[in-house]
Amino acid sequence: MASAILAVILSFFIPGLGQFYTGQFLKAVLLFVAYVIFCGMTLVFFIPIIVCLFIWIYSMLDAYNAAKGH
Repeated sequence: MASAILAVILSFFIPGLGQFYTGQFLKAVLLFVAYVIFCGMTLVFFIPIIVCLFIWIYSMLDAYNAAKGH
């Protein structure tokens, strides 16, 4: 069984890594790619930073719930 705290810590540093740790490989790749794209867009536009923060927070919450088995 996956540790929920470790899953959150992993996603804190790299969005999607907590999902990878809990076995959600496709979701992990999608979250990471979306995070990189939207954070990269913040260099040109301001609005994507909100999406970037949402993906980061969602990644941590989802990793926690996946590790807990919800």
